[in-house]
Amino acid sequence: MSVVARVQRASKVVAPMASKALGVSSARSFTGTAPAQNKVTVVGAAGGIGQPMSLLMKLGGKIDHLSLFDIVNTPGVAADISHCNSKGKVTGHKGAEEMATALDGADVVVIPAGVPRKPGMTRDDLFNTNASIVKGIAEQCAKSCPNACFLIISNPVNSTVPIFADVLKANGVYNPQKLMGVTTLDVCRAKTFVAENQGMDVDKVGVTVIGGHAGTTIMPLLSQVEGANFSEEDIKALTHRIQFGGDEVVQAKDGAGSATLSMAHAGAYFADKVLDGLNGVEGVKECTFVDCDLTDAPFFASPCTLGKDGVSKVHGFSGLSAFEQALVDDNVSALVKMAQKGSDFVKNN
Repeated sequence: MSVVARVQRASKVVAPMASKALGVSSARSFTGTAPAQNKVTVVGAAGGIGQPMSLLMKLGGKIDHLSLFDIVNTPGVAADISHCNSKGKVTGHKGAEEMATALDGADVVVIPAGVPRKPGMTRDDLFNTNASIVKGIAEQCAKSCPNACFLIISNPVNSTVPIFADVLKANGVYNPQKLMGVTTLDVCRAKTFVAENQGMDVDKVGVTVIGGHAGTTIMPLLSQVEGANFSEEDIKALTHRIQFGGDEVVQAKDGAGSATLSMAHAGAYFADKVLDGLNGVEGVKECTFVDCDLTDAPFFASPCTLGKDGVSKVHGFSGLSAFEQALVDDNVSALVKMAQKGSDFVKNN
C-alpha cells in the first residue's frame, strides 16, 4: 500500500483543519513560477551534528530562512553562520520559551537534538534521555508547524520516529507522508565502503539500504549494486561494517564524540532532497524510514520518491539474495519491538 493510501486510511487521526491547511500551503508555495519560500528549522542546532549540518545547509543556498534552535548557544551559532556569503537569512533561538518562534511556519524541521553515543553505548542506550527530548519537540511541532516535513535524526531512530508519530496522532495532525527517519548516513557509508572495496568511483556508486537505523536492522542490498563483483566474504564484511560504522567512529574518537560530521553531511544532503521534492523537482528518490506496509514493522526504510507533499511513493524492495532475505527475516521482529517501545513511552509519559 502506498503512503498516499495510508494517509487516506489514517483520515480518522488527521484533523480536517490539517488537510485543509495542506491544500492552502501547496497552493501558496507552488502556484505559477514564483520561487518557493522555504523556512527550515534545525532543532539541536548548537550540537555536534547541528552546527556543521546548519553550516552545510546555509551553504547549499536553497533556504530562504534557516531557523536555528537549541537550549543554549544558538544565537552565537546563528551569527557565525549568517556571515557566510550564501542565500538565506539565519536566526538563532534558545531556551524552551523560544522554541515556538523557531518552529513557527517551518516547511521542514530537521531534528538532531539529543545526547550522543559514547564508547560502549548502543543507540538503544540513548533511549530514555532522547525519547523525552523528542516527545517534547514533537508536542511543540504539533502546535507550531503541524504541516511541516519532520526529519528525525535523534537516536534511536527506530524508536524516536514512532514516538514522533504517536505525539502527532494524539494532537490530530499526523501525516505519514511528512514524517521521515533520516537513514541517509547508512547509504553514505555503504557507497563509501563499496567504492573502496571495488575500486569504483564513489560518485557513481548506488546502494539501496533498507530496514532501520541500528545495528543489524541496517540492511544494505549489495547484491543489487551495478557493476560490483563481491565475494561471499566481501558481502559479510561490508554488511557488518555498514551496520556498525557508527561504532567505528565512536571508538576512533576514543570517548570524544560520535559520528557528527558524517551525520551532518547526510542530514544536510537529505534535507536538500526533501526541499527539492517540495519545490517541484521530479524524480527525487532517496532511502528513508517511513510509515509503510512493506513488512510487519510499522516503520521501515526503503527507496521513496520525495514530492510536493513529502513522501509521494514508497517503492519497497524485491529480488533479494538469500543472505539479504535472511537479514530481513531476522530483523523485522526487532523493528516491531523498537517501534512498540517508542509507542509505550508516549502512552506512559
